[in-house]
Amino acid sequence: MKTKKQCFFCSQNAKEIDFHDVEMLSRFISSQGKIIDPRHTGVCATHQRNLARAIKQARVMGLVPFVTR
Repeated sequence: MKTKKQCFFCSQNAKEIDFHDVEMLSRFISSQGKIIDPRHTGVCATHQRNLARAIKQARVMGLVPFVTR
């Protein structure tokens, strides 16, 4: 039986996810530029929604690429 991973953001007591922190966001983006599924990262539903919003904002601002080849 697998144990459930603890949410990275809950363990850090993060209130907001900043889209300017590209290094942290890149942990949750695959090599193809896709947002990694929360089952693999262990992020809770609330923080997954905030994380997706932050990644999308960073893409629009040009901080994170839409697609990597």
